Amino acid sequence: MKFIVSSTALSSHLQAISRVINSKNALPILDCFLFELQDGTLSATVSDSETTMVTTVEVNESDMDGRFAVTAKTLLDALKEIPEQPLTFEINTDSLEITVQYQNGKYSLMGQNADEFPQSAMLGDNAVRVEMDAQVLLGGINRAVFATADDELRPVMNGIYFDITTEDITMVASDGHKLVRCKTLAAKGNERAAFILPKKPASLMKNLLPKEQGMVTIEFDERNAVFTLESYRMVCRLIEGRYPNYNSVIPQNNPYKVTVDRLQLLGALRRVSIFSSQASSLIKLRMKENQIVISAQDIDFSTSAEETLVCQYAGNLMSIGFKSTFLIDILNNISADEIVIELADPSRAGVIIPVEQEENEDLLMLLMPMMLND
Repeated sequence: MKFIVSSTALSSHLQAISRVINSKNALPILDCFLFELQDGTLSATVSDSETTMVTTVEVNESDMDGRFAVTAKTLLDALKEIPEQPLTFEINTDSLEITVQYQNGKYSLMGQNADEFPQSAMLGDNAVRVEMDAQVLLGGINRAVFATADDELRPVMNGIYFDITTEDITMVASDGHKLVRCKTLAAKGNERAAFILPKKPASLMKNLLPKEQGMVTIEFDERNAVFTLESYRMVCRLIEGRYPNYNSVIPQNNPYKVTVDRLQLLGALRRVSIFSSQASSLIKLRMKENQIVISAQDIDFSTSAEETLVCQYAGNLMSIGFKSTFLIDILNNISADEIVIELADPSRAGVIIPVEQEENEDLLMLLMPMMLND
């Protein structure tokens, strides 16, 4: 079996899918790329037994169809060092000996039996299908993935919840302290449906989507989902269980509204939070007419800091405490220049909304408060 392929095309596709491979695998074959050559198209597959990703690369010429597996790390490291040029792969289908020839030399390595590679899951007949623009999907995953939890007791919180209706698709993530709800009107389903995408496949999609144009097809049943991109396909196991009613935790009719420049607030939080207690990271926001005072203190080390920003605020004097790291995370994941912080009282969650929403998007972030000592 013999084929010729571009070194940079092969290397970039293999790099993209190699993130699926775990550092420690129960099955040795999961340390490998599975290559399948069919009708002049080379497909490479990786799996960690829960998530499988396939990419296709056009080959310049080939003599026969076939399949083999090869250790991923060795091949990746070897390809990294080769500048753009054609590579000739020759595989002895009996002994699985692989020879890779390039301009000034060659590599020899041993392949493995492709039949040992696990088959990816198949979807049931009742699978639901939706389509989303690649950049819309990327926007939702980008904004939500940081808010997912790492909770062994409540696994449903460890992923992004896709809530699909006939009018829109909403992506939600929460770890119990912060919540992100990103609704897009640019995509919708043919029926009411939902699934929970685990954090690892979500992060893999986040790395693939920036270079993608056009539509992404998502098909899913109760257990698995398939994401089909232009030259990648991902099959992943979904998180099973009921996602909590996220709308019920979002406070409505918040009388106190603060409009402030996002980057100014972010800078002040970064500076002031250095002086907060290492145990709690508590920072205090005190709102008075057109001013917001950000303060933090660490009683154990007798350090404190305070900074005042100009904002739009016309309500009564109000103070609320937040964990600074969470608030900084939220502000980092909003792209608007100005944000509105909506508050009801110091014991209820703060709602953070961009003043200018992206086109066809409704983004809302929520952060639970921390108790102030005074």
